[in-house]
Amino acid sequence: MKQVIQSFKTSELIVADVPTPILRPEGILVRTARSLVSTGTERMLVNFAEKNLIQKAQARPDLVKQVLDKVQREGLLNTIDSVRNRFDQPLPLGYSTSGRIVEVGSEVTGFQIGDRVACAGGGYANHAEMGYIPRNLAVKLPDAVSHDAAAFTTLGAIALQGIRLADIQLGHHVAVIGLGLLGQLTIQMLKAAGCQVLGIDINPQRVELAREMGANDACVNEAAVGRTGLFTGGYGFDAVLITADTSSDEPVALAGELARDKGVVVAVGAVGMHIPRKVYYEKELDFRISRSYGPGRYDSDYEEKGHDYPYGYVRWTQQRNMAAFVQLVADGHVRVDPLITHRFAIDDAAAAYNLISGKTDEKFLGVLLTYDTEREVESRVELSPPTGATSSQDSIRLGMVGAGNFPTAVLLPAMKDVDGLSLTGIVSGRGLSASHSGNRFGFSYATSSYDDLLTDPQTNWVAITTRHNLHAEQTIAALKAGKDVFVEKPLAMNRAELVDIYRAAGNDRRIMVGFNRRFAPMVAEMDAFLKGRQRPLVGMCRVNAGAIPRDHWTQDPEIGGGRIIGEACHFIDLLIFFFKSHPVSVYSQAIQTDAGIVDDEVVITLTFADGSIGTVMYAAGGDKSYGKERFEIIGDGRIAVLDNYQTLELVKNGKRQSSKARLRPDKGHHDEWVELVKAIKAGQPTPISMGDIAAGHLASFAAVESLQQKAPVAIDMDAFWRDVQATEKITLAEDPSA
Repeated sequence: MKQVIQSFKTSELIVADVPTPILRPEGILVRTARSLVSTGTERMLVNFAEKNLIQKAQARPDLVKQVLDKVQREGLLNTIDSVRNRFDQPLPLGYSTSGRIVEVGSEVTGFQIGDRVACAGGGYANHAEMGYIPRNLAVKLPDAVSHDAAAFTTLGAIALQGIRLADIQLGHHVAVIGLGLLGQLTIQMLKAAGCQVLGIDINPQRVELAREMGANDACVNEAAVGRTGLFTGGYGFDAVLITADTSSDEPVALAGELARDKGVVVAVGAVGMHIPRKVYYEKELDFRISRSYGPGRYDSDYEEKGHDYPYGYVRWTQQRNMAAFVQLVADGHVRVDPLITHRFAIDDAAAAYNLISGKTDEKFLGVLLTYDTEREVESRVELSPPTGATSSQDSIRLGMVGAGNFPTAVLLPAMKDVDGLSLTGIVSGRGLSASHSGNRFGFSYATSSYDDLLTDPQTNWVAITTRHNLHAEQTIAALKAGKDVFVEKPLAMNRAELVDIYRAAGNDRRIMVGFNRRFAPMVAEMDAFLKGRQRPLVGMCRVNAGAIPRDHWTQDPEIGGGRIIGEACHFIDLLIFFFKSHPVSVYSQAIQTDAGIVDDEVVITLTFADGSIGTVMYAAGGDKSYGKERFEIIGDGRIAVLDNYQTLELVKNGKRQSSKARLRPDKGHHDEWVELVKAIKAGQPTPISMGDIAAGHLASFAAVESLQQKAPVAIDMDAFWRDVQATEKITLAEDPSA
């Protein structure tokens, strides 16, 4: 399908050919008929993309600080790679569309195939021929509302939310500063609410349009203060809504002059936020900032999972604001057609953005993109990469599921130049990321359908880099399709999933988990140093993990599994690697607050079968600019200390050896693929044994269970293998207890 994207790397605006998005249970698939080009938000994004690197840094000093912190933590070269990857990611444009439903998710009620809908949301209601829309970001359209008018629904909901924040009442005097699309829609809804409205803008043509759209009066900025006394009987405005788009502080200052004592000023548009204290203090004004189109915005439970707010407690959510706007259009209280100045076919999207960026010096207001709704769209796009073509001689012909930040920033660059590994297809649910990454890294095709990969005879390995809750299901599907599997940690979210995966693997299929730290050069040095020991060891992994917002998907127990299962498993595996033994008992303790256990501020103590003891101190509360990982192994007359993969110190018999990474910290991502290919070529098991993989995951699950029980938890590996072999006669090629 066709989709409009913006490149931050080249500043080029492209109509790309990408796979159609997949349907998820919580939403609907919509064939787009119209989409609105935002002359505010999208123009700002396009203008930002066209800045050079220095100008971008000046515009976003907050991001510059993050980059500098990352340099201290991970080194200059790794940071440069990360920044380059971020800039390389395409930005899907658009957030307000209308169209017709073609598929409905299994958990969705109230929508049917064929319904006409208005859709909202950045990342969902994009300028694309097809869109996946979560159920709370769409509303059905009455017959009286055209697709043209419905494409304005998101903007209408934004305007309506600003009105609601102003506590408007019948008969209020309201000023609207800024008479672009947002202002013109705001005026009409204020009039429908029984208000007396004055429109204000620097553009005389838009002032005149405001009168035509129903404003009681309108004027240019310079005349606004003088007009206020006559308009309000000398009192000032009950509310002032700022719907302008400017970095200037002038609208906020003007609003203070126009408002009455104890009046309300609401910033709806993106404007300068310096508030002049004198006038706001003397009038005791209430300044409010409107957050997009209503309650639910930026709440992943509401937007992604479809959990609605109770009607009696949150009367106006973003979806209810959308529905209210649509009804105002249907009833004739809001007119949209007079605001439309231009229509472009999606193929001509670049011309639309040249228009709103001011490159054509042409007057504009409402700009729509139109779509051929009869054109066939596909879930798969064939690519023609200059390099990376697959070869039947390669040991690993790899298809990848997932094209997010980690695979594109870390995993795929690490695979580069690994002899014996070639790339086939790449899959992502939204399509765009698969197409972009496929072209960038040399995949043969991009698709949104996992079945395309599973039925591809050229693919013999599948790499799974999706969200954690999908790993088990996708792994089992690949194994049953006769593919070997590489899975980014964790392999499973619980013991039952792990058992099912091992059963599906049986005696024939290989599994590799991305415990890359085993393969880091300095870790290999430590391992060699510890060989030949006669006594158990004591080990400590200290992880300065950095805080992650509680609403991030990795923190969701159902999706990410939390940070112990999702990330601390790395360090449990590293202790298994160093000790060459499996944990038999786990005891976890976490910080306690009034809100309960903080499970990313945790100390995990593991007892191993050989008598060794290991501790993982996983803490999210530290300073992010400090090094993330430090490992210390002590015992049998030796001490080994690795600090953030940058320095290594080995001490034995009074002799001290030190080494330092010359260019960048190396966490083993490249070498894990080198070792995997080497093992496959030699017909050997994968470099991490099935026993180690199982032991590491069972220990992670036990660590979470220990927190809940506030007691040590035993790990019974024999019982696990009995469960795996309970329904099938499986004799693993390797010793599972090794």
